[in-house]
Amino acid sequence: MSSNVKGAVLALIAFGLYSTHDVFIKTLGATYSPIQIVFFSVLLSFPLATIMLMRDAKPGTLLPVHPWWMTVRTVAAVVTGVSAFYAFSVLPLTQTYAILFATPLIITVLSIPVLGETVRLKRWMAVIVGLIGVMVVLRPGSTELTLGHGAAILAAFGGAFASIVVRKIGAEERTVVMLLYPMVANFAVMGAALAFVYKPMPIEHLGMLAVISIMAWIAGRIIIAAYRTGEAAIVAPMQYSQILWATAYGLIFFGEATDAYTAAGATIIIASGLYIVFRESRGGTSKNTPVLRTRTRFGTPSMPRLGDLMSSGRFRDQSMTTNERD
Repeated sequence: MSSNVKGAVLALIAFGLYSTHDVFIKTLGATYSPIQIVFFSVLLSFPLATIMLMRDAKPGTLLPVHPWWMTVRTVAAVVTGVSAFYAFSVLPLTQTYAILFATPLIITVLSIPVLGETVRLKRWMAVIVGLIGVMVVLRPGSTELTLGHGAAILAAFGGAFASIVVRKIGAEERTVVMLLYPMVANFAVMGAALAFVYKPMPIEHLGMLAVISIMAWIAGRIIIAAYRTGEAAIVAPMQYSQILWATAYGLIFFGEATDAYTAAGATIIIASGLYIVFRESRGGTSKNTPVLRTRTRFGTPSMPRLGDLMSSGRFRDQSMTTNERD
């Protein structure tokens, strides 16, 4: 088995775990506020985060090098977590994934003002096509747009902001700093809001929250191993396999049938995202980290993002030149 095949298989396993993780979120979301789900999933992740911190031998303090950018990233992470958890709770799984898959398109647009990149015609066309796909899924004017749809869109924007900050400051910030601040912020903000939404939880539901945290952590480590094993252009597109899991899980556990508009829109969004990552894999399109390699996963506040760990220097250097080719 070649290294690329191994990387792809590992990525498929990881994203399968993430999709299973979302089934637990949706199940709990039928009873509890996303604020409560995020709070306890982060709380139960602190032991895992502590182990990671104990293994970080890099000297230095926990003060960020770029406090303002770290604040932006932290706020974006908090917004993304609670918005994505709410969207998973109230929307069909396939619709939620389809909207969240627009995140790389938003990253491409944000790279212009934040990173000073030049996005030329072909990538602009990919972004426009992807946004058309989002409109196909949402069908504004012919279907009722709910708070869940708004939450999914907000999560996509929040995830894009968090990723773009990683691309801007990740090489200078410690991995533990990039991990710790969003976790503490989620714990503090959700904890403060918990008094208004808290419902007593039986032990089996607390166990489900623990499973959410553990699955997110294991899946994150597996996807990191996938990127270490295979090329980014092979591993990154495996993210879109989640739409298949969402279709199956939605039908089996929640009686959700994927309508033709959602399927068509998701196909358009995925195609545009694939085009962007394959353009970046050719090299020369960006001097920063490629779009999909900054993302382990959207909406999992207790898990470090792939970009955080990439910035630690544990990955082989696959940086790009400044020459624009698209």
